[in-house]
Amino acid sequence: MTSPLPRSTELSELSTNRNSLEPEPDEQPSDACFHRDVCAGDARDTFSAQRGHPVFPARLPGRSVNMSVGALSPAGQTTRHRHAYEALTYILEGQGHTWIEGKRFDWQSGDALYIPPWCWHQHVASPGGAVRYLTATNQPLLSALGSRAIRQEQT
Repeated sequence: MTSPLPRSTELSELSTNRNSLEPEPDEQPSDACFHRDVCAGDARDTFSAQRGHPVFPARLPGRSVNMSVGALSPAGQTTRHRHAYEALTYILEGQGHTWIEGKRFDWQSGDALYIPPWCWHQHVASPGGAVRYLTATNQPLLSALGSRAIRQEQT
């Protein structure tokens, strides 16, 4: 008795499968796909307390990436922290610097930073004005792989 081809072989057999897959959305858009006025929420939550400054997570159903808006007062700073996920940060307004593993990066509005996984880092605003920045991370993807992958630490 012969067994049917495994599904992976069926999908890769182009002579019989060329037009058999109809693209369909994985899910339909819902009200969860929109978060109005992200920074209008209350930033007195646990995440903001851990970071030492207001952080406004965008409450969206992303499964592989997320984003948040951070705010620093003039001369304000985040806690020194690290996490297992990587982060991309775009400076929306203001100027300051970020320490990443002891290396200083000076930045201003329009600049972007990459924070590698497990690197100690801290953002510091210049005394002359407030800072707002947007951060995107791959934390949801790592979370799906297991909770140990998203561990965070601060000093």
